[in-house]
Amino acid sequence: MSELTVGNLLADIPDELSRELIQPLLEGDGVRIERIVSHGHASEPDFWYEQDEHEWVILLSGGAVLRWDSGAEQALAPGDYVFIPAATRHRVEGTLPDEHSVWLAVFFPPRADA
Repeated sequence: MSELTVGNLLADIPDELSRELIQPLLEGDGVRIERIVSHGHASEPDFWYEQDEHEWVILLSGGAVLRWDSGAEQALAPGDYVFIPAATRHRVEGTLPDEHSVWLAVFFPPRADA
């Protein structure tokens, strides 16, 4: 990236979202940063994320519940963050239906020497 970019993660959010809004913000050198906006959304029934990348995600507004393959659940409030190692099965069990949940997600590859 060679130019200055300025924005606001909590701005320009559509009032109506028929599905989650995923917006790439930055990508380079194996790292991808996305803004995700949910409004009552959840993973499809029986769908599990199981990514090749590590994911670090922070919830900036709203609320959400993540579910792990073990059956454990993690409720998230604004400011809560989670590191999800690559190949960890997880899903979004739900987000608040009456307000936007805004996430900042950072994806990056596992270290080759790990």
